[in-house]
Order: sequence, then C-alpha cells, then structure tokens
Amino acid sequence: MQRLTSWTRLCHTTRRLHKPNMSLAVDLLNPSAATTERTHKLKRLVQAPNSYFMDVKCPGCFNINTVFSHANTVVTCGSCSQVLCQPTGGKCRLTEGCSFRRKAA
Repeated sequence: MQRLTSWTRLCHTTRRLHKPNMSLAVDLLNPSAATTERTHKLKRLVQAPNSYFMDVKCPGCFNINTVFSHANTVVTCGSCSQVLCQPTGGKCRLTEGCSFRRKAA
C-alpha cells in the first residue's frame, strides 16, 4: 500500500515540475491573408468558398458576360458565339485575349 501512495505522490510532483509553458509561433485568431488563402475552405477561421463570379469581356465584340469561376461547361459569348472559357478540373481556363474582373460580393 505504501508503494502505491509513494508512486502517486511521485507522479503528481513530476507532473507539476515538468509542465511546459510554451507559446505558439503563429497567431491562430488573426491569420494573415496569405495563410487564409492557402488553407482549405472548410479549415479556415471563417469558412468561405474559393469560387467567385467574374465579368469576362469578349475579345471579338467587347460584350461583357458573367461567368462562374469554377464553370464545368464551355461558356460562349451570347452575341458572337466565341468561346470565352473552357472547364478544367477546378477553375475554368479563360481563352487567350479575354480579360476578366472579379465581381464584388
């Protein structure tokens, strides 16, 4: 019985003596913009999607069309039927000569 009490006394004293008091190298409450961009959309401090809508200007007729950034179909211009963007696995690839602007939320 005495061995058991001495063992528990030893565990309690060593736990108190070796308790590390270390601070983190990064601030978890205020992440930088670069860190937020790199993290997964569900693991951010505030969950936000990676996709967005954008205005794409057709290089042929200079008509402006609204396109989803992760479109999974070929998007063509409404007036001249020129291909504006093609789907890839994630974000769509704009055709050469097309200019775009990210729409405000």
